[in-house]
This record gives sequence, C-alpha cells and structure tokens, in this order.
Amino acid sequence: MATARTKTKTVFEKGGVFIHTTVGTSEDDDTLLGGRVRLIDKGECQFMEWNPLNDHEIDDEQPDKEWAVINAVGYKKQTNQDQEKVTVQQPTRRSKYAMKFYLNDLRSIKRSKPSLGWSYLLFVLKDGVTLPALHFHEGGSKEMMRNIERYVTITRSTDDPRQFLVTPNDSHALSKSIHELHIFGETSAGYVSKFFKDPYSATMGGFSKVTNFLRDSLVTQTAQHRPLDEMAELMPDLPRVEINPRTEPGYELITQSTLGPRPEVKREDPVIPEEWQGHLDVDGRVVRIHELIQRIFHGGLYHSNRKEVWKFLLNFYEWSSTKKDRQELRKQKEDDYFRMKLQWKSISDEQAKRNSSHRDNVCLVDKDVSRTDRTHPCFEGQNNPNISMLYDILMTYCQFNFDLGYVQGMSDLLSPILVVMEDEVDAFWCFVGFMDMEGVRNNFDLDQEGMKQQLINLNTLLHFLDPELYNYLDSKDSSNLYFCFRWLLIKFKREFSFADIMRLWEVMWTSLPCNNFHLLICLSILDTEKPTLIQNDCGFNDILKHINELSLNIDIEDTLKKAEGIYLQLAQCEQLPGTIKDILGLHGDDHTNGHIDCEDSNNSSIEMIPHPNAETAF
Repeated sequence: MATARTKTKTVFEKGGVFIHTTVGTSEDDDTLLGGRVRLIDKGECQFMEWNPLNDHEIDDEQPDKEWAVINAVGYKKQTNQDQEKVTVQQPTRRSKYAMKFYLNDLRSIKRSKPSLGWSYLLFVLKDGVTLPALHFHEGGSKEMMRNIERYVTITRSTDDPRQFLVTPNDSHALSKSIHELHIFGETSAGYVSKFFKDPYSATMGGFSKVTNFLRDSLVTQTAQHRPLDEMAELMPDLPRVEINPRTEPGYELITQSTLGPRPEVKREDPVIPEEWQGHLDVDGRVVRIHELIQRIFHGGLYHSNRKEVWKFLLNFYEWSSTKKDRQELRKQKEDDYFRMKLQWKSISDEQAKRNSSHRDNVCLVDKDVSRTDRTHPCFEGQNNPNISMLYDILMTYCQFNFDLGYVQGMSDLLSPILVVMEDEVDAFWCFVGFMDMEGVRNNFDLDQEGMKQQLINLNTLLHFLDPELYNYLDSKDSSNLYFCFRWLLIKFKREFSFADIMRLWEVMWTSLPCNNFHLLICLSILDTEKPTLIQNDCGFNDILKHINELSLNIDIEDTLKKAEGIYLQLAQCEQLPGTIKDILGLHGDDHTNGHIDCEDSNNSSIEMIPHPNAETAF
C-alpha cells in the first residue's frame, strides 16, 4: 500500500542574498557570492537553504581586481574608475558554498546593526558551527525572521540586543494535547488560527500557555470567570521544559515508606484589628512575633490589617522596627521610587530609538496592564487611574531591576498588592519584596531552571505521597505535571478569587510550616481531584481540560487544611527519604506541629524564622 507523502511547500523565498567572503592575497580582495534563500516546510520538519546562482570556482589569481564578480548579478568595482559595471553570468554546477540546515538545529541568530547598510543574518547551530552571514542586498531580512518565528520561538538576548536565542516549539505532550483535542467550537477558531499562524505570541512552550489557551477556548464564560480580554498571556518565549527527575544530579530513588494517617487540621479565624494592635508596644514595635506569624498561617488576616501587616511579610519593614523607624524608611523609599520613576519618564524619543530593552518593556507592560483584572472594581472601566499606576510601577521596576526587566505574568502578581496598598510607593516596594522571594524570582529566569526544579520537586513529592495517582497520571502521559505550570509560575493567582488569593499569599509569606509549602498546596488540589480523574478514566486531554476548569472553583480553606495535613503526615513519617526532607527542609528540627519554638523578644526579627529567601530547593 502506498503511503501518503508529506506535502513540501516553500514558505519564504528571496533572491539578492549574498555571502561576503575574502579571497586572494589581500584582505581587500572581497568576493560577493549572490544566491537565493528559501525556507521550506515539509510538515514534520522545516529547513532553510541557500544556493548560489553561479557556481564558478573562485579564481584566486585576480590581484588586479578589487572586487571579483561571481554572482548572477554582481558588482565589479573598478580600481581606476568610479563607475560600476554589472556582469551577468550563468550557473554551471553546484557550489561548495551552498548550505542547508533544519530550524530545530538552530541555537541563535544574530542581526546586523541598522547603520551598517546591507542587513545580514548570522546563524549559529547547536553544535557550535557558525554559518556564513547572509547579506540581504535587496531587503527581506525582517520578513525572513518573521517566517522563521512561525516554527520556532525567538527570544532577544538580554546581553546583546542583536542576538536572538532560538528554542524549538515542539513538545510531544503539548503537541499531543492540541492534536487530540477535537472539541474546539466556532468561538475558539480565532485562537486555533493564532496558535498556528503566530507561534511567538501563541506557542505553548511552557504549560502556562496551554492553560491560558484552553481556558479561554474551552471554558464557557460565566459570571465567575474572567473575560478573555483580561487574561494577559504568560511567558510566550518560555523554552521547552523537559522533566525527568532520574537524570537530575543528586536524584534519589524514592521507595514507598509507610505513611501514617493524615491528621485532621482546623483553620482559625483571621487576625482582627484588635489582635494586631495587641502585638504592638508603645513605640510601635511588633512583639510576640512568632505567635503572630503562626496566627497568620492558621487564620490569615482581617482585610483591614493587610495594608500594614503585608509590609512586614514582604520585607518592606523590619519586624523589629519602631513606628518612627518606619516613618523615616518610608520617606527614604518614596524618594528612591520617584527618582527611579523619573529616570524612565525622562527617556526621550531619540534615546528610546537606541534602547531596545526599554522599547520591549514599554510594549509588554502596556499590553499586559490593559487587560489585567479588568473585571475587578479597582481596574475596570476606561481611563482608570489605577491602570496608569499599575503601568508606572511595573516600568519603574524595570528601572530597579535592569537584569530582569519585565516578564509577562508580573502584572498578575502586582495587582492584588496594589489593591491592598492603595498607594503607588507602598505597592512598589511590597512588589519588590514579593519578587525577591527566591521561589518567585527564579520563576522568571530565561533558562527556566527555577520552574524546572519546582516541577521536579513536585513530581518527587507526588511519587512518594500518592503512588497510585502518580502511576495513573504516568499511564496517561501526564506525570510531568505540566498542568501545574501556571499554578507555580504566578503562585495560583488565576486559580482563586481576589479574596482567596490574598488569604493564600499571606499564609505562604509566613514561610510556615516548611520550605516549599506551595508544592503541598498543589498536592492538596490534586488529592481532591483524584477520584474524579481516576473514576472517569480521564485521558491526557481530559486531565488538561478538567484542571483548567478548576479555576475559581477551588475552596481555599479546604485546600489549606489538606495541605497542612499532608505536611504533618510527611513530617511524622519515621523513614522519610532524604530527598523529601531536602525539599521540605525537615532536617534536624521537630516540625511535626507546624510551630517554631523559640523565645519571644521585643527585638526579634523575621530572620529568626525560615524565610522564603532561605529556600534551598531551587
């Protein structure tokens, strides 16, 4: 039986593309090899090829010519006259200068400076081979880049604005989810088209893209769901994340130990204003710090307390500071903030033309803030001043953190903080504290090592805690836990309502009862959904769809109770593997009650308790 052949098509073709080379006895003996470049799609793979239009061998014995003419339409610069002569020659045989490479073999692309005249592209392969630069004498380099972006993800390097890193879009699990999901309706046709036609903004290199795409496309919009135009897309240029714990350094084979029964946990009432005031002495210094932090972990905060207490949890204020100390610090921080804000506000149009990083930040921030939480009363409507404040804070953060700049998803982390603080300066410095937490900061690294390590840790915990669920997910090609990607990336921001995410974050900010408590929250949600997944024999796409439909339908108090119960269950295990202890930070101390035993002191500071910045699992 004859097999169907994949249709090959030329996606892009351009003539007047030259290789510049030097031959002869002098460095000034330059040669232009004219040719045609093609980008070809064979379905399962795409490749680029360049072939010269003339195949004469280069004559090295041409000392009397400043330019040797080797191209079909080449330029011969005369030594003794100013005029240029055009020579047309015919091809004879295949040239040794012809080249061909697959897009998935690309490591990076370098573009020429705009001021150099003819634009060129320099391709570097994964094996380190640098190919001859292709000079586009008749234009077309930008169009070439745009067509390449249809098949791979291209990310501008933070070190060199002319350098672009190339990441393949293909991921077996992700490709399978789209291929097998035959339930797209007419309303989602635009999203499907965007996914295939514009991979740079729609490719799902990381699972945050999958979850956004599927929720927007598959979930019927109801009153409790955020509208489509509010859902800022996350991390379009995430590289592919491969999760295989067994290949990681220090991997320990986890064997099942006998786990005791999971303790029942009760949540407490929130810390009310009177209780908070009871923790302040006459100078405004916080007393009985550990008791207060334990109360926040077990009950959270009454909303009116958050504006003040969050500043301590997010390291804006020291726990040992007096009211006067905080007033002086606040004034200094206000001056610092507006000085940085003025710096980017003062950038002229001429400066912006020469600052690609600034232009990129402006574009991304403007795009994200215009659709972040627009159904919330603080951000809804046109000409909302809070939208402008959100924009200014994020742009100032780019000025504060040059190395990181703005990454999509940050607006999600900032918006609840701004709602609570109701002040631009306070919101900025609390956002800085949030971003400086290691479990958050590493999420936005370009190499995604932080996210990869979190997924590996979650995989390890699930394998030990619930081998039945792990094996079931593994049988459905889902044990990589990609569907938890968005949970980890922006700390569950889009899974809970505004009120619930505030409660969840303040509990997590206490750093109790262990390191990486957010991973136990993931396990808590998965444990709740386990019967539904297994009893309905959910396959790869059913699991994906079900997890997305949980958004805004997860009970925060039940989730926190179960997560703490999982912690106590693990902490009480007498034969807990070392890898699990490392992830949760359970070495050496008795953590079985979720409390920290140490003396109270008026001079205590938050550094006396485990802090997010002290996490070692990342």
